[in-house]
Order: sequence, then C-alpha cells, then structure tokens
Amino acid sequence: MSGNTDVVVIGGGYAGVMAANRLTQRADVTVTLINPRPAFVDRIRLHQFVSGNHEAVGDYRELLAEGVRLVVDTVTRIDAAGRTLALASGDTVGYDHLVYAVGSGSTDPRVPGAAEFAHPIAGLEEAQRLRAVLDAEPATAPVTVVGAGPTGIETAAELAEQGRTVTLVCGGPLGPTLHPRGRRSVARRLAALGVSVLDGPDAKVTEVTRDAVRIADGRELPSAVTIWTAGFGVPDLAVRSGLRTDALGRLLTDETLTSVDDERIVAAGDSAAPSDLPFRMSCQAAVQLGPQAAETVLSRIAGERPAAVEVGFVATCVSLGRRAGVFQLMSKDDIAKSYYLGGRSGAKIKELICRSVPWQLSYEARKPGARTWWSKDAKRGLLLRAGAGQERATTEPAA
Repeated sequence: MSGNTDVVVIGGGYAGVMAANRLTQRADVTVTLINPRPAFVDRIRLHQFVSGNHEAVGDYRELLAEGVRLVVDTVTRIDAAGRTLALASGDTVGYDHLVYAVGSGSTDPRVPGAAEFAHPIAGLEEAQRLRAVLDAEPATAPVTVVGAGPTGIETAAELAEQGRTVTLVCGGPLGPTLHPRGRRSVARRLAALGVSVLDGPDAKVTEVTRDAVRIADGRELPSAVTIWTAGFGVPDLAVRSGLRTDALGRLLTDETLTSVDDERIVAAGDSAAPSDLPFRMSCQAAVQLGPQAAETVLSRIAGERPAAVEVGFVATCVSLGRRAGVFQLMSKDDIAKSYYLGGRSGAKIKELICRSVPWQLSYEARKPGARTWWSKDAKRGLLLRAGAGQERATTEPAA
C-alpha cells in the first residue's frame, strides 16, 4: 500500500472507466483498474463487430485518466476482511476502498442444445467466435437470432442488411420495452430488410440442434448459425467471495451503492442491485452509476455522508442496420413514451449517441467531476417505500 488512499476498480467497462476517472479528482487517491483484457470493449457496437463493420474496441490510453493504473488480470476472489483481491495470475492486490463494476455477460439459456450449438454475443470473445463462424458460412446460409430485445433486433437487422437470410425468434412480443408505435416502426424496417419475425406466446425456442431451431408451436427452422441474445447474467465473483447478492448475482447495496456487507465496497453498472431494485442493464445506466459510485468513495474518504443514487433514463435507441433506426423516448423511470424518431433520423441519432459514449469517458478522464447529467426517478422512492425490491430483483433483465 502507498501513503495515499488506494482505490481499486474491478471491471473496465462503461461504469468502471467512469468510476476510475472520477476518482482522480483527489491527488491523494491512488486508482487501479483491473480488467481481464488490455482493450476497452464498446459493447453497444458488438452487433456491428459481428457483421464486420466496426471493431467495437477502444484504447484505454485515450479513455483513462493519466493517473489510473491499468492491471490486465482477472479477480478470482475478494477478501473483504483482509481488503485484498486474489488474481488469476496468482498475484494479490490490496485496497482501502473497492468499486465492484464487473458488468454483465451471457447467461445459461437453459434450453436443450442452446449452450452447445447457439452462439452468444454479450462479450468480445463470444462475438469474435461468432464472426468467424459467420465468415465461414455462405451468405445464403440461414441464420436464426433468438431474443426480442435491442441486441437481438440490432443483430438481425445488421446481418439482413448484408443480404443474409435471417429469422428473428422473439419468444414473446417484439421489442417488449418499446411503445407500440416504436415497435411497429421496428417491425416495418425488419420486414423491409427481409427478416422473418416470429413473435407471440408460441414463438419460444424449445431446442437448438447443430442445424435447426425448434419452437413451441412445433415448427423446426433450418439454421446454419443460431445466435442467442435472450437475457444477460452477471459474473459470480460476489457470490464466490461470500458477499450478499440478489437472485441474479448482482451485489446488494444500499441507496448509496455501498455493499450491505462492507462499507468499503461499492458497486456500479450491471452488477449492482441498490436496495434490491436494480436498474435496467444498459450503457445508459452504467455511465451514471459509475461516477456516483466514485462519489460515494470520495465522500467516505472525506468523512462526509454519501448521497443517494440518482439515475434517470432518457431514451432507448435501436439501430436497424446502417440506414435506419428507432430513437424511442422514455420517461425517467424507463417507461416508453409514445414519441419516437425512426428511419434515417433514428439511425443518425443512434450513431451520434454511440460516438458520444467514448467521448463521455474521455471527457471524464480529462476533467473528472465536471459533468453531471443524472436525474432522479421519482417513482423509485415510491417503490422503495412499498418494499417492492424483491419482486423487481427476480425479473429477467431486458436485453
């Protein structure tokens, strides 16, 4: 340990990078970011990586503040009592405060054959394997995308725009978080791209084989490549470390993002469950939760009382290939409004937002603490008072 206060951030995604950068506000804080790979993964572009039109990675030298030390390794266990982290390399790292921002990834689909024959897309390495599989198949080979959320829709549209034969199996309604008007716009564009959309209660996958997908209504769809985008899970690091989590494995915290087990551990991003009322897994929430987790740590170092978390949603953006998209306005509590922009305007806004995310990270690196953009969700207080956390925590996250 140095003479400074040592803060370690686990995870170099949107939330982790924002937290690490904001922590550099104090000169007497030493910040270490531990991440399993040397490059930043821009997850909101992985569907573009799979189709070959974006690399979906960034350089940490451009995104991290100069004072942040990057350690490329994987944390295998947190020793909260000893304030140390065990790493896969065999090394250990000590800390005074810890930011838990391990993010999310693919979850066990629990459908026969899916784990063996379907390809997830939630992480860079998974996307790399899928891209290689697609490149090895002729353009005429049938592709099935499973999942009706933004990831499934965007992946289906991206591949169909390249001329591939794509079926999107929704397992329920198409775009369930969208307003019906926005949903209809998505459906029209998918139809124009030639995507076969199977939605409704009977459009659930019951089995995946090497070359087919079977659904609940009895149909068997030929599928040379099956892509699985239905739902996300979180790493089990907190569970393995003996820290309390919600049903999905997200670290349980209070409203200041502080672990209910240890006030020196705070959580941010997809792996946080404040008051057992986790926010939707998304880049939009992560870039707000990261800096607020850092502010909680900085408040504790200063001997001040941390502020309660405040996150407000603005919109959901869905790309539909490179020439169309849907910009769906949301209320602060993440409920879809009737207003949306579609077509080329929707695509331009989506691309602008995607480009803005790395800029936000690098801006925080240059001027830590300068930006505040979160706004409080008034309905969250009602849910907290009603004790609705347990019900919300067991809900499958939106894709």
